[in-house]
Amino acid sequence: MKILINNEIDSIQWQQLVDESPNASFFQTKACYDFYCSLRFLKPFLLGVEDDNELVALVCGYVIADGNILKQFFSRRAIVPGGPIFSSNCSENGLDLLLSALKKELKSKAIYIELRNYTDYNNNRLHFEKSGFNYQPHLNFHVKTNSVEDALKNLSTGKRRDVKLTLKEGVIIVDTKEKDDIDAYFKLLSELYQTRIKTPFFPFEFFQKIVALPQSHLFAIKRNNELIGGSLCVALEGKVLFEWFVCGLDGKFKNVYPSTLATWAAIEYAAAKGFMYFDMMGAGKPDEGYGVRDFKAKFGGELVEHGRFLYICNPAMYKFGKKMIELIKKRKK
Repeated sequence: MKILINNEIDSIQWQQLVDESPNASFFQTKACYDFYCSLRFLKPFLLGVEDDNELVALVCGYVIADGNILKQFFSRRAIVPGGPIFSSNCSENGLDLLLSALKKELKSKAIYIELRNYTDYNNNRLHFEKSGFNYQPHLNFHVKTNSVEDALKNLSTGKRRDVKLTLKEGVIIVDTKEKDDIDAYFKLLSELYQTRIKTPFFPFEFFQKIVALPQSHLFAIKRNNELIGGSLCVALEGKVLFEWFVCGLDGKFKNVYPSTLATWAAIEYAAAKGFMYFDMMGAGKPDEGYGVRDFKAKFGGELVEHGRFLYICNPAMYKFGKKMIELIKKRKK
């Protein structure tokens, strides 16, 4: 077995691994890696394991930091959306080799590595933990998309009513790649992060480039030709549609629920196009109250706990960084 880095990985074998792996997601595809490489504000990484000339495991992610030079130094983190993927032919040694190489590659580049799981890694949990990746409970919703009719029935009574009322008011859904729509969506989402979510936010470059991908869908919610909400999704074709961001001017117009319609638009698309399910990409920690979880729970999905794996490269800086973030959040309140 040997480790492959970046362009050493054969693109055909890569696609075959994505097609075969039960842990596959858009975030471990070549299209996503190429997208990361196009961005100036993060540093992508890509590692694979080859066994007998076959690609049996792969991990793709990025290193990112926030703020000025000092803050960036203390906020360097490596994120692996979706977690690593591996084939049925991947041995325990192959997975161990991948994790060891990942730690070595990122040791001096990031304070910690976070694997954000969107599928079940329970069968391999011990191997992750033996490699120093500690399990962190984290919830998510998977919405089955067998048919549009079934998906609509699975909505809560309130959400079905909100969808019908919003459409009755003349609000429309547009699957768009238009620049004006991206601009309006970015402005709306930025305001949400600044005023309510208060966590680091991607720059405009991210949204401009992700929407341009054929695997991406921006479901714009429009009232009188004005964008009032939207859902930004990426697809693993024929399998899973992932909702990366959603927002809306909720409460601004009578009988209009843009955030609800935006999420429903994505679910409806997934059901109409034969996707297996719709991934809502996170519902918080199980031991913490989370308003977004309450919103997502009403779309008929299954609550799952696939968690995250955390490896701390630099414990002292990690501890210091957590304290700094807590102080910053207190000042913002």
